[in-house]
Amino acid sequence: MAQPVIEVRDLRKTYIVHERESGMMAAMRSLVNRKSREVKAVDQVSFRIDEGEIVGFLGPNGAGKTTTLKMLSGLLHPTGGEADVIGYVPWKRDREFLRRITLVMGQRNQLVWDIPASDSYDLNRAIYRIPQDEFRRTLDELIELMELAELIKKPVRNLSLGERMKCEIAGALLHRPRVLFLDEPTIGLDVTMQRRIRTFLAEYNRRHGAAIMLTSHYMADVEALCRRVIVIHHGKVLYDGDLSQLVTRFSPHKTIVVKLLDEVSDLSGYGEVVRRDEDGSWAVRVAKADTAQITSRLLADLQVSDLTIEDPPIEEVIEQVFSVEASAPNPEPAA
Repeated sequence: MAQPVIEVRDLRKTYIVHERESGMMAAMRSLVNRKSREVKAVDQVSFRIDEGEIVGFLGPNGAGKTTTLKMLSGLLHPTGGEADVIGYVPWKRDREFLRRITLVMGQRNQLVWDIPASDSYDLNRAIYRIPQDEFRRTLDELIELMELAELIKKPVRNLSLGERMKCEIAGALLHRPRVLFLDEPTIGLDVTMQRRIRTFLAEYNRRHGAAIMLTSHYMADVEALCRRVIVIHHGKVLYDGDLSQLVTRFSPHKTIVVKLLDEVSDLSGYGEVVRRDEDGSWAVRVAKADTAQITSRLLADLQVSDLTIEDPPIEEVIEQVFSVEASAPNPEPAA
């Protein structure tokens, strides 16, 4: 049985936000009567991640994703609750704990801007006290996996965003961490570079059994890497389970894509027509419970050359999770 590397119990983070109206008089009044309110960034979050798991941590902006990762990596102290990461309390920032985890934030730099990435890697080797032979082996592996041979010789400021991101991820893995916290690691990258980074992360996980906690607004990242997802909104966990079961639970429809041999002017009698393509293909959205019946009708009524049944895009499913939470009078986290 896999061992847990991350255990979180009722984790909370509350901020005190000061407020005032605009204008000079409001500013003067705030000196003696300052108004404030509590903002629950993370509200009693609990979950467990086992060794070797890649888990998608999903939610809209402001849901509490980055705050949670910062607490689990030791950057923030929680307001309440408990967390155990590879046997350590993260916010105590034990030196051995920091040697065994890494945090990559897509909008933050760790490499020195005006020198080659290879020089920053040497600095990381000294900081983490990595033996020279181990450092060389790890760096050679990362160079091979991410095709970095030429990139690490250039000053970081001369790299494209995608090239820099590859070098950033490599630098964060030189000490072979057991736990990776990745906050939007592919943000702003083109499709090709996103794919390369996903392929690398999957291979790193396979080779070293590292647990990965990934936040991303690109659902392609999640679908390619994660079997399990945790959905968070307003600081609360709404769903924790298999990605496939999320689709089953929160998607009330499927899409039938059918290519016809004969000319047909309308398929609205079978369901909601989503699109019609020039090659004779139609996409029809139907209720999940009616999929088999409508598929049989299409095959019986029309000359079909090809037919596929598709689940909705993950983006739509996630939006459905949020809409269910918003409409519920007392929403509870889904298990």
